[in-house]
Amino acid sequence: MGNGTSIGRVRGLGSAHHGPHHWLVQRFTAVGNLVTVLFLIISLVMLPDLEHATVTGWIAEPIPAFMMALLVITTFWHARLGLQVATEDYVQEAGSKFGVLLILNLLTFAGAGFGLFCIARLAFGGGAA
Repeated sequence: MGNGTSIGRVRGLGSAHHGPHHWLVQRFTAVGNLVTVLFLIISLVMLPDLEHATVTGWIAEPIPAFMMALLVITTFWHARLGLQVATEDYVQEAGSKFGVLLILNLLTFAGAGFGLFCIARLAFGGGAA
């Protein structure tokens, strides 16, 4: 790596190597969303009807409850990653960016927590009749 050539002066001065991880996690959550949504669609199509008692009985079983919990987690995680990238790209001021990312994280964690709470309540038989 010489100092005389143009490529020698810029070699090793590239990215901070954080982009590939973020990109990969977003792709993994997208695949997770695809798998869990397909499970949801196939399971709902296989139910005899879509009445409240039938669906709550279905989600009270361990595998559907687990898959719906995974759906909530991967959906909110994927959304947070995408909105984080949009915020980092379009919000220029550091203070505003920090505030938007803070609100984004709070809302996505709150949404995921509420979704998981609702699934747990239905899975453990505490749903409204």
